[in-house]
Amino acid sequence: MDHIWKKKDLLSLYDLNADEITEILDTAEEFKKVNQRNVKKVPALRGKTIVNFFVEPSTRTILSFELAEKRLSADTINISASTSSLKKGETLLDTVRNIEAMQVDLVVIRHSAPGAADFLAKNLNVGVINAGDGAHSHPTQGLLDIFTMREKKGSIKGLNVSIIGDILHGRVARSNIWGLLKLGANVTICGPRTLVPREFEQIGVRVCDKIQDALEGADVVNMLRIQQERQEGGFFPSTAEYSKYFALNKRTIKYLSPDALIMHPGPINRGVELDSEIADGPQSVILEQVTNGLAVRMGVLYLITGFLNNEKK
Repeated sequence: MDHIWKKKDLLSLYDLNADEITEILDTAEEFKKVNQRNVKKVPALRGKTIVNFFVEPSTRTILSFELAEKRLSADTINISASTSSLKKGETLLDTVRNIEAMQVDLVVIRHSAPGAADFLAKNLNVGVINAGDGAHSHPTQGLLDIFTMREKKGSIKGLNVSIIGDILHGRVARSNIWGLLKLGANVTICGPRTLVPREFEQIGVRVCDKIQDALEGADVVNMLRIQQERQEGGFFPSTAEYSKYFALNKRTIKYLSPDALIMHPGPINRGVELDSEIADGPQSVILEQVTNGLAVRMGVLYLITGFLNNEKK
């Protein structure tokens, strides 16, 4: 079967069309079946070397990528900022060019600077996967969220998806918005006005100031974490006040349909944006998102390395 995928990198869902997004989701669906077998390993990437270069800290994403690589039989190397020559003053590009010179096949990069992955992709011959760059993009998180919605609801087209919380600093929000709009979903965003850029209205996103308006009629609600580490100024008076107006809790869940999905990219600030009984309740698919993230990353790695192989022939 001919693949639609013709890119050496995955940098943003903004860069992809609906067919490319769908091919990743369909490929991930096949790899999810692999993860449900007794022997959870295939030789698809045997002989390939992948470097996970995480300049910004991570738990779920790096573990998910490393496990995905190992289940595809790739050789995996993890590098952090603290163990690289970045600490000695070496530039990011020089560090990764040295990695490339060791004949690796793919670099998975997480960096606090928006555009870091794009910069590397333009200056390297190896494939680059963006595992999160500042407040800009987190494409595999967006894909795993959309995969989970499609798996649970059957189709993305016409789905009403509300994203609530810190949209301004939310690379997850942007990745979800770009991917969902391309697949025909109706997207609503909600949060404090200081954290919800109004320009999203120009691309067809509905903006709400009140959480009840975002919850009513929603098929899926994605609750975003308040990212204290990205907020240099005070965007709201306190987490207690934020929680009073924008948390999903016993008081506000009455506005949400009983068959709506509740999602969160993690880590959860329990009692701030989401109460524990709801995060762990029957409508929550948060742990299923984590499971699906593994399949999605296997799909992305498989498609990109397949394209790179064909380019070398």
